[in-house]
Order: sequence, then structure tokens, then C-alpha cells
Amino acid sequence: MKLISWNVNGLRAVLKKNFLEFLDAEKPDVLCLQETKCLPDDVEQLWPAKYLAHWNSAEKKGYSGTAIFTRRPPIKITPHVGISEHDREGRVLTAEFDNFHLVNVYVPNSKRDLSRLKYRQQWDQDFLRFLKKLEKRKPVIFCGDLNVAHTEIDLTHPKANVKNHGFTPEERSGFSAFVSAGFVDTFREFEKGGGHYTWWSQFGGARARNVGWRLDYFLISAALRPQLKRAFIQSKVMGSDHCPVGIELK
Repeated sequence: MKLISWNVNGLRAVLKKNFLEFLDAEKPDVLCLQETKCLPDDVEQLWPAKYLAHWNSAEKKGYSGTAIFTRRPPIKITPHVGISEHDREGRVLTAEFDNFHLVNVYVPNSKRDLSRLKYRQQWDQDFLRFLKKLEKRKPVIFCGDLNVAHTEIDLTHPKANVKNHGFTPEERSGFSAFVSAGFVDTFREFEKGGGHYTWWSQFGGARARNVGWRLDYFLISAALRPQLKRAFIQSKVMGSDHCPVGIELK
């Protein structure tokens, strides 16, 4: 079973590029998107019929948003975490399958001036509680743009960014709490070295020089680790400032 996650930074924009060709070549069983920035009616007429579309759009038009596309119907779709201040921006979409819950998430950015850092810390705590509640019923996979580089090898210039959004001690601690709670960073199960990134600034030729950050992840409940065949980053896939990431399960 192949699962892919991609922050497309605008689904309408990426559909005008190589997106459908990418989908046809990869043939994921499940595709999770973040920053869709659209409503279903904006794009569903363009979507391949073999995928079922599930949406959680933000109240604010053209902002945030998540979507999950599946080859077979999930048991249930839940478009919220059940906390009103977190549920207005279309950031979480959960699909329940026979053997696991799949949570697609676009974690709030703390902003350049860190004005949203306190909110982000609360989000991380509430989101972890949400995940652990799901895990009581069956194992959990969560994926998406987590808006944090966890360790120094997850970005090119860690020393220069230690006080910047996406690499503050508070945000990194939030990620560490997921790991401490038993969730496995799937990519790090196969690759221990640096230089592997999922986001690059659109300025200064950062992507061509591979000056980037690893902000996009798949984490899984420890119970699913025996079924994990591989985890990958598709850094050569263009169309967004992020690239797709994925896992394969037995």
C-alpha cells in the first residue's frame, strides 16, 4: 500500500503543471494534500474518476485546506479535531480504514515574527492528545506539513535558524513529544544522514543548490513499524515549493 503526502501550495496552480502526470505515474493508494487553497467545486471536474475525494477547506477562501484522495472508500472521514479554535482553517482531515486511522495535517506556521508561536505550542499539545485518543481504537498514521525541522540534520543551516520559525526550541520540542509518545518518524528509519529536504525557499536558487528544510513527514504508531517497507522523499518532483513524501506498507 502506497501513501503519498504533498503540500501543493495551491491545488489549482499545481493542476496546471505536471500534477496529473505525477499522479498517473505514482498511482498511490492514498494521496494526502495540504494547502489546497480551494473549494471542491474549483477542481473536482478535473480529478481522475478512480479516486474518491474528501475535503476540509478553510473558512477563509483561498487559505490553508487539506484533502485526501483514496482508491477505496474509507470507513469514516472526520474533518476536525473537535476544538473550535483549531477547526476553522481546514488543517486536519482523518480517514479511518480497516487497520489504521490516517490523519492528514497542515500544522500552523508560527510566523516569521513568532506571533503565533504560543498558539502553535497549544496546537501541538492538543493535536497529540487527538492522535492518542484515536490510537486507543487502532494504530495511527499521520502525515503532512508539520512546519518544523526536527533536528539539525533536517535543515541546511541549523545554527543560523535556531531562533527562527520552524526551528525554535519550542517547535522542535513539540515534534519530540510525538516521538516520545511512541510515534515513529518513518524516513529516519531508513536514512540517518542529512541533506534530505522537502521544502526550499523560492528565492536565491535554494532548490537548485539544495539549501532546504525537512518539514514534511509520515509518522506511524509503533505497532505499524513491522509493516513499514520503505519511506521516501521525492525531491525531484516540481510544482510546489514543497515536494512529495511517502511510505509503503506491507
